[in-house]
Amino acid sequence: GSGVDKVVFQTELYQLPAPLFETTDEHTRVVLFAYRELNEMEKGDRIRACYLHACLKYVQRDFITNSSLRKRFKIEEQNSAIASRIIKETIEAGLVKPYDKKAARKLMKYVPFWA
Repeated sequence: GSGVDKVVFQTELYQLPAPLFETTDEHTRVVLFAYRELNEMEKGDRIRACYLHACLKYVQRDFITNSSLRKRFKIEEQNSAIASRIIKETIEAGLVKPYDKKAARKLMKYVPFWA
């Protein structure tokens, strides 16, 4: 019952690309990926990682922010626009949403779409 949580936690801990979960009528398959630098990841990989980052933060009673995503992807503070773009792409994919739409842009926090 806690296998997915463990996989997501370890993925975050070692800053690996997010796993890919595939389900069919008969089984669930999880595809794990080797470490890749952010610039080696495809857009879908970045979006999946951002979404799972939001899920992990949410179950820890926390939110994702530009800062937390920069730490997740090892993005320097001066390159915060990269983290903002990943968050925007993940919102457009319908996987995360703002916690408080009225918050100032610099104070914006995000949660998974289902929260």
